[in-house]
Amino acid sequence: MKKVYIASDHAGFTLKEQIKKKFANKINIIDLGTDNSTTSVNYPNYAHQLCKKVSLDNKNIGILVCGSGMGMSMAANRHKKIRAALCYSVINTKLSRLHNNSNVITLGARLIKKELAFKCINVFLKTPFESGRHLKRVKKI
Repeated sequence: MKKVYIASDHAGFTLKEQIKKKFANKINIIDLGTDNSTTSVNYPNYAHQLCKKVSLDNKNIGILVCGSGMGMSMAANRHKKIRAALCYSVINTKLSRLHNNSNVITLGARLIKKELAFKCINVFLKTPFESGRHLKRVKKI
């Protein structure tokens, strides 16, 4: 069964909570923290924790949120079996799944509007990997 993990740093906390609320009745989201927006935390700690969970099963996916999305993406992509995509539009989200078989979406809470973040997550959840010609490329990662 697919598990959806979510984590954020302090800058991404509010958007993380909004995502959980929006998708509460659609998917089972497992929150790995942080627990507030006022205490500064180190985003790599949350990225590493989430990536360890996602990499346990190829059906698992993750949602990481920080201020820009970039730090979480960099930390996540250091993990074997993780293909984290910094998403900022519906089309780049769709292509990250179709062509790259991304299993973690990262979002920049300071750079993306809430409604667009929701659209990107919907696309991320619903778009399958095309495989075919893309599979050999993904294997090289």
